[in-house]
Amino acid sequence: MSSIATTTRASRPITGRTVLIYFLSFFGIVFAMNFYMVRVAVSSFSGVETESSYKAGLSFKNDIAAAQAQDARHWSVEANLQRGDNPGVIITARDAQGQALAGLTAEVRLAHPTDKRRDLMVELVELTPGQFKSLSPMPNGPWDLVIGLRRETETVFRSKSRVSL
Repeated sequence: MSSIATTTRASRPITGRTVLIYFLSFFGIVFAMNFYMVRVAVSSFSGVETESSYKAGLSFKNDIAAAQAQDARHWSVEANLQRGDNPGVIITARDAQGQALAGLTAEVRLAHPTDKRRDLMVELVELTPGQFKSLSPMPNGPWDLVIGLRRETETVFRSKSRVSL
């Protein structure tokens, strides 16, 4: 006959100290992970789009009036993206009769769709009245092309379009 030796392990009783250690370990891990996730989220988020929602709400009526005035002008503003050896953008602005608009200053910004910190101002030169060409290099990727035309201190035209460079 063969004999099989069996060993039995004595079970340890659950004490208050054991429960406390398990409890503190569990919540310590949860707090450590929450701290890590919050730190990653805060360091990767560029911030809010609107600094003060109250001030944005107050200027909403002005924005509506500016948009209605822009629509009433019936201007035609085109942006042509050039690729190849000399990449850039050419902005052409014409009035309702198709005449070139003179006396305007163009401001173009490439706004990154997800990170405000990556926005770029595009340097422009006026080729002819109502026609502007970019001088700065255009980066690749998806961007929001924000065009602003100013006459003295007043912005008379504004548009925003998604482009892929």
